[in-house]
This record gives sequence, C-alpha cells and structure tokens, in this order.
Amino acid sequence: MLKIGLAQINVHAGDPRYNTAVIKDNIIQAKDAGCDIIIFPELSIPGYFIGDIWDQPDYIDDCVRFGEEIQAASDGITVIYGNVAKEAGRVNLDGRTRKYNAMFVAHNGRLISPARSPYPFYIKTLLPNYREFSDIRYFTSLMEVAQERHAFPEDFLSPVQITFDDGRTLCMGPLICEDSWDENYPFKPMSYLGQTYDIDLFINISCSPFTLGKTGRRHRLFGQAIDKISRPALYVNSTGIQNNGKNIYTFDGASGAYDRDGTLHYECQPFKEELAFVQYDETLRKFVSPAHINARQNDTADIYTSLHFGMQSFLENIGVDKVVIGVSGGIDSAVNAALYASILPPEHILLVNMPSCYNSELTKGLARDLADNIGCLYTVVPVQDSLELTRRQFDETPLYRQDTAAGHLKLTSFIEENIQARDRSSRILAAAAAAFGGVFTCNANKAESAVGYATLYGDSAGFLAATADLWKHQIYDLASYLNEHVFQREVIPQGSIDIVPSAELSASQDVTQGQGDPLIYPYHDYLFAAFIERWQRATPESILDWYLQGTLEKHIGCPVNVRTLFPHPADFIADLEKWWRLIAGFAVAKRIQSPPLISISRRSFGNDLRESQLGPYLTTRYLELKKECLRHA
Repeated sequence: MLKIGLAQINVHAGDPRYNTAVIKDNIIQAKDAGCDIIIFPELSIPGYFIGDIWDQPDYIDDCVRFGEEIQAASDGITVIYGNVAKEAGRVNLDGRTRKYNAMFVAHNGRLISPARSPYPFYIKTLLPNYREFSDIRYFTSLMEVAQERHAFPEDFLSPVQITFDDGRTLCMGPLICEDSWDENYPFKPMSYLGQTYDIDLFINISCSPFTLGKTGRRHRLFGQAIDKISRPALYVNSTGIQNNGKNIYTFDGASGAYDRDGTLHYECQPFKEELAFVQYDETLRKFVSPAHINARQNDTADIYTSLHFGMQSFLENIGVDKVVIGVSGGIDSAVNAALYASILPPEHILLVNMPSCYNSELTKGLARDLADNIGCLYTVVPVQDSLELTRRQFDETPLYRQDTAAGHLKLTSFIEENIQARDRSSRILAAAAAAFGGVFTCNANKAESAVGYATLYGDSAGFLAATADLWKHQIYDLASYLNEHVFQREVIPQGSIDIVPSAELSASQDVTQGQGDPLIYPYHDYLFAAFIERWQRATPESILDWYLQGTLEKHIGCPVNVRTLFPHPADFIADLEKWWRLIAGFAVAKRIQSPPLISISRRSFGNDLRESQLGPYLTTRYLELKKECLRHA
C-alpha cells in the first residue's frame, strides 16, 4: 500500500524562492503523515506565465539551484515536481539557453530518470502553441530532442521505475499537462506508454488555468483516455493566479485520482491550496482511500467563484486594499461594486456618481441605493460644469494658420459624449483614487469591448477590467446570483437589473423613455461570441450562410429568433456589417489599450486573442451570398 500526497499549491509565478519554501514545507508535512510519494504541479518552482523572463539565464540558473534543494530534501520520500531544466552546450531554436519543461523524480537525494532517457528528468513531449500558451517559444520538446539525435520519440519516452526503501517498486508513467490532451497530435505519449509498458500508475503534473466548463471537460477526456489503457492515474494541478500582462488567469487546481476505468475517485477542493492524501494499492492497481468528488456548480456559480478568487488574489498580489468605482445606476457598475463588496470591507470601497444633465433621477437614485445596500462610502461629483467649460473653451479658442484666423473646432453631440466619459475616468476617478489611497476600476463587459462601445481613456480605463470577459447576459445572471446566493439580500437594486442599458450621455439616451444602447441583447452577445470564441472562428460569411440556411440560432446558440429582430434580410445584413466593421476595425485599437482582465471564457481579449490593427475584411463568398440574398429578397 502506498500513501501518496497530492500537493495542490498556489504557485507564485516569478518567485522561485517562495515556491521552494512552500514545496519544502509540504514535503515535511508529507513525511510526518507517512507518505511514500508527494507530487507537485508542473513548473512549480519558476511558475508558468512569466513571459520573456524565460530568456534570463540567471533566473533559469536560480530555478535549477532551487530544484537541487528539493532534490536534497527527498530523503525517505519520493518527490515528484515540475521545474525548468537546462542543458549546457545546446541551445533552443532561437539561439538562447536550451530549456526543457521537465518533471523531476527525486528519492533519497538522487534523481531517477526515465528508463530509456539520457536525461535525469522527463521532458514534456507535447508543447501547446495556442490561446495563451506559447511553450514552443521557450522550451524544447522531447520530439525535437529525438529529431536532433536522429531518433524517434519512442526511443526516449519510457516509464520511471521507483524503488522504495523497503524494496517495493512502482512503474510510473510520467506525463506533463498537454501530454495527456493529445487528441490532435500525431504522437500520443499517454497511449504509447500505456500500450508499450506495464505501467502501474500514470502521474500527470499540470499548470492548467480555469476556463468556464473546462474542469468537467478535463475530467471527461482524461477519464476516457485512462479507460482506453486501463491504468489508474493521478493529476496534480496548481492553484493561484498567473498572468501574461493582459490576461489574469485563475487556476482552480481540481487535482484528482482516477481509477483504471477512468472514473474520478478523489478531487481536491477548487481554488484552494490542499495537501491531499490518497491510499493506492499497487498490487490491485486501485485507490482504496475514501472517495471524494466535489459537487458540481452551474456556470454562473463557477464564474463568480473564479472572479472572486481572481480579484481577491490580484488585489493581494499588487498590494491594493481600496477601490474607487464609478457608478451610474446601471447593471455593469453595480455588478462590479457588488463583486468588490464581496472581497473588501465597505469602508475600503468608494462609489462615485458623476451625473450630467442627461442622467435621470432614476439612475442617480439607483446609484445611491447601491451604496446604501453595500454600506460603503459614496459621493457625487457632477461633470456638467466641466462639459460647459470645454464647450466655452472651444467656442472661444480660434484656429490659426500663420497668424490668420481659420475658424473654430466644432464639438458635436458625439464628441461631447466622449468628453463626459473621459472627464469621469481620467480626471474624477483618477483623482478620487489617489486621494482615497486606492485604484479605480474599469466596469466593461465583453460585448461593449468587442465593438469598442467605450471611450478611450474614459470608461475603458482602470486598473482592472474584472468583468470584461463576460457577455451582457452573463452580467445579468451574475447580478441575480450575487443577490440570491452571495449576499442573500438585495445589494444590487432590482431597478438596475430592470432598466434598459444606457450610457445616458445625450438626450437620445433617456432611460425613462426606454432609450438605451444600440446593442440588442442577448442576440449580439451570441453573434459576437461566434466571431471571437468559437474554436473555428466565424466571419460574416459563416453568419450569412447560416442565416440563409435557417440554422443561425443553432450554430451560435442564440435563444432568440433572429428573423423577429430583423424581418427583412437587408436589415439583418446592415446590422451584421455595422458591427463587423467595428469589431475588426477601430475597436481593436481600443482593446489593445484596455486594462488587464480576468479570463473566464475559452477566448478572451488580450494575449489570448492575438489581434493586429487591420481594416475589416469581407470575403469574396460573403459578397456573393449578400448579393444573392438581397436579389431574392
């Protein structure tokens, strides 16, 4: 019988000294508990998302030295951990230090190498190069190692034979994260090991961030892979947050033990550090300790859990404990305020309402109600005077060309809308945050970010855009969840949920008359998601094709009949092209300059979705479909 510790630790990316101390502490706990093996996540010493710090040889050397300390701490126990490995005399394809994403197996101060490997560690075989992952940029894979040695991956991919002090043995199949998610790769490490060797137990160490729906999918796919080779497996993932500059990723952990038929036997608590112990009968190849599986939550609960964890962790990481939130009485600012109220004490939250002559008494009252419900600080700083000042300045300031008057710049209603938005963020909220000793937030949602329905240096500004990866319908769902399940009372006023969404920046946006934003919810949420989040991303060509086939709602998952919104094909096409030109046009420039966000979806803006500033393009087939559609109409 083997007692195995699953160390689901909070890896602090870029701080190997801290991570090493945590690993050592967990090793001591595991020894005290009588463990035979303790397992840590992938790259648990350096962290995973550290950007081009991977190009610093001194940092790599430091991580290697810390790895040697972990190796030395393995007396009387087998320690399996992820770290960067380097190879002197060889370089990566870019000419920089040769680095491997590696699994180390240490026992009694010595490293145990895979049976057929020339290295004292296991090298990650499959390097992901999609979404936020760019392993190929920094690491050399086992596939490349085999190629440069004129060999096959099979020549090196082999199990690790662990011999314990009492003579017992364990044939372990080593895997690092992507090595188990091999469905689209020509070489499949897990299948090869399972079919070629008599593996007692697979161990996969990972550093896999949370994505909505991913945990269930991971359990399902990993379980199916295990079932095919009929071998039990352990999966150890990290928790905490890591970022790539623009995207903050939460790590839920969800480490677990799987029986040989692929069923989940034990699962660690999500978003929490945990040293879990499981008992494994190596003779029966079966986990015999008590089973534990977490209760499944719905999507909205998962969104809240990830956001709460990510926001709280990010505030702690940057040393901030006070926030200023611009509140309009609308749903987006109310949800953001409620999220921060679930993390910070009310005296550390300041809500600021900044009305102009276009803001209704209704929304001003809702903003005040929100502050009262939270019990936080509240103030009103109108922007009307500064708008009038700007008007006068431009009216009274002529243009000149070589000392000759050349007229005045004319402020349109649209320009004045942006003046108000910039005044609110760049002047008022920035000053309030400095005076309050905190930071101010960006309350954007994903639909508005997609089409650039925000003002540069205005409502698109802030230290963090916590909800910028949520579509508008998810914002509404989250509002109800916060009231019903988190606070169990009405914190977000029902009026903020019920009123039509509106920026209230002009006379044509009067919420009391039902005049709101130009976006049609939830249809535009689903349309924009098809452009952004689908694995095979849609374009207007795909959308129009599905529309003509009568399958658009099915393909984009929209619950609304699109033809009730646009009875005539010309109206549908005009709407489609209007938003596409914004999404693929100037909105890109706005998104590039936006604050970091907490990634929730399967494709979030930032470095998850690589964007170039190009003009919007309509394919030839789209133009043909459009012509045919309008001709028949």
